[in-house]
Amino acid sequence: MFWTVVFVVGVTFFHPSEQFYLPGLAPVNYCKQGEDIPTTCESVVTLYVNRLNTEESVIPYEYQHFDFCEIDESKSPVENLGQVVFGERIRPSAYQIKFLEDQSCSVACIKNYTGTDKDSETKLGLLRRGIGLNYQHHWIIDNMPVTWCYPLDYGNTYCSTGFPMGCYVKDKKSGQDSCSVVNMQTNRKAHYIFNHVDLQITYHSPEGMDWDIGYQDKAGRIISAKVTPRSIKHPNNKIDCSSKEPMEIPSEWKKNQKLSIPYTYSVKFMKNNTIKWSSRWDYILESMPHTNIQWFSILNSLVIVLFLSGMVAMIMLRTLHKDIARYNQDSLTGDFQRQHMLSEAYNLKLLELENVFKYHGKSGQQFKQLAPVVIVAQHTTESYNAEEECMNNKAAYKKLNEEKKAIAEEVLNSIDSGEDAQEEFGWKLVHGDVFRPPRKGMLLSVLLGSGTQVFCMSLVTLAFACLGFLSPANRGALMTCAMVLYVCFGTPAGYVAARIYKSFGGEKWKSNVLLTSMLSPGVVFCLFFVMDLILWGKGSSAAVPFSTLVALLALWFGVSVPLTFIGAYFGFRKRAIEHPVRTNQIPRKIPEQSIYTQPLPGIIMGGVLPFGCIFIQLFFILNSIWSSQMYYMFGFLFLVFIILVITCSETTILLCYFHLCAEDYHWWWRSFLTSGFTAFYLFVYCIHYFVTKLNIEDAASTFLYFGYTLIMVFLFFLLTGTIGFFACFWFVRKIYSVVKVD
Repeated sequence: MFWTVVFVVGVTFFHPSEQFYLPGLAPVNYCKQGEDIPTTCESVVTLYVNRLNTEESVIPYEYQHFDFCEIDESKSPVENLGQVVFGERIRPSAYQIKFLEDQSCSVACIKNYTGTDKDSETKLGLLRRGIGLNYQHHWIIDNMPVTWCYPLDYGNTYCSTGFPMGCYVKDKKSGQDSCSVVNMQTNRKAHYIFNHVDLQITYHSPEGMDWDIGYQDKAGRIISAKVTPRSIKHPNNKIDCSSKEPMEIPSEWKKNQKLSIPYTYSVKFMKNNTIKWSSRWDYILESMPHTNIQWFSILNSLVIVLFLSGMVAMIMLRTLHKDIARYNQDSLTGDFQRQHMLSEAYNLKLLELENVFKYHGKSGQQFKQLAPVVIVAQHTTESYNAEEECMNNKAAYKKLNEEKKAIAEEVLNSIDSGEDAQEEFGWKLVHGDVFRPPRKGMLLSVLLGSGTQVFCMSLVTLAFACLGFLSPANRGALMTCAMVLYVCFGTPAGYVAARIYKSFGGEKWKSNVLLTSMLSPGVVFCLFFVMDLILWGKGSSAAVPFSTLVALLALWFGVSVPLTFIGAYFGFRKRAIEHPVRTNQIPRKIPEQSIYTQPLPGIIMGGVLPFGCIFIQLFFILNSIWSSQMYYMFGFLFLVFIILVITCSETTILLCYFHLCAEDYHWWWRSFLTSGFTAFYLFVYCIHYFVTKLNIEDAASTFLYFGYTLIMVFLFFLLTGTIGFFACFWFVRKIYSVVKVD
């Protein structure tokens, strides 16, 4: 099954351009404005603006925060829950575009500033700060990002989904990328604003297509929108887009100084019938760097999985199977072996008995009659009466009785030593303690219930993403789906927590249900609320409105908590999980452990291999979160998720087996923490990404980055810990269920 998934995902990604259709998104037909435009055809191409963000700060801002052209918020599209949480604020812009109508140097608006106006000084200060931090626009046309395509150092072309609002030259010798890309003549330590954009809109005409509406060259579907930003200082307050002088924002103001910033744009439509509408995202996806490294990531993960699978197979087939077979054979044939040892001892002592009989003057016939009686005498008392009847000489009988007792003791000693040789060892020694309830069983069951909730959410979300329902075109759909699914999976969380807690012998079911429904969501919500307060204070677009917070609380207390109670109700009604072996009343003493079998080294080692399977994919995920790069490789991500599950399971099983062989039966918490420690390496990698990739310097952004990182690490800890625990739980029950213990 696993290799089938690998094959299907691989075949799918070898042909991305032919199958890239986004379910739930219908194409829009555009027509040139005229008298006979059908109602199904649009003539106005609406350009939407979104938040502005940067890699040098975690705090995004709305379009109006920087005093660009005013917009009409009444016509704004309705954002979904995911867009609001991520801080997206999509608004219609002041740029007027009509299909197939080229424009040259049209004016969107003009902003005027004076030196004596404090408001003007504040607005220009915001512009300078935004340019200095390299904040970027994110525009949308026909649900497609307006891309800024520029050449890279190694000859390829990269199409970014955002373009900078301006550029700041810190040093004459090392200008900023955005200034160098547009080939501007810049001065040192100057702020330049990109107040002009050249828009190039490419469309596919309906000629020969099944959606031909009869307008031929006057209709089409938009397949791309590209922008080239420029900084233009219009001479003498006249609109002249041919000017080569850039628009500089002065750092120092004079009292009577005035500044006018015209925002202009040009539009050009181009026809291209070689690209279909269903493949219009390909040029963005194919231009993204490091795409080929995904296959290296998958190969690296598969090698780790094969290594662990080989280790587990070796243990299961060689060591473990041999132990179980020998142990069961000892149990089933114990009586037979005892009789066999008795017969061997019998044959060995016949010669000694014969010598004793000869010593007392007994004949060979008497020896044959009395020898079996003497050998069996170690088990029955009736044999003594038989000996008394056969023995005439009392002295000889007394001597014979002493010899008989000595022989019996030797036979019993030989039997005991044989049984000791076959006694269980290693992991079988702790069969009476392996299912002893752990300390803090309440907390463990609650974390397992929450981890189950995160696992179900992740699995179903990735499945929907692979089907295309959560594609980049459905903005905010991924976060919306994840939050809704997390709320709806409260039932399995309550059920698992109740079942595990009941198997520990717990009786405080009310506390268990309340902690399951409140602890993990409460930790996440508290962190989120603290960071939201900071975003409110900074005036960021990422600050979640109060109404959205109320909606999130309603989902939590109105949906998740009741579903958790329902799951816990069914979990507590079930009989407690019956373990394959009984637990002794007196705990067994754990022998002194070596360094590598102690808890801490094992937990630290347990997270290395699972993290090795995901760290390359993690780079792309962090880029999509913090660097505004588009993430679309959900097929790879789903495959990596499966590999992560397998790796966590096998790693935990291996370490659990080694600890049980060392007669350490405290595996409950250790199995959870072993795979859960992968989250620590995730946190270390996020620190590395913060230091090497991002240029964040202010304290608020740093706090926000690590706040969001802690949420991600905490959820990942629950996920991986739960996977490792249940894999180990299955393994321990399996090996002790096939061993027959008295």
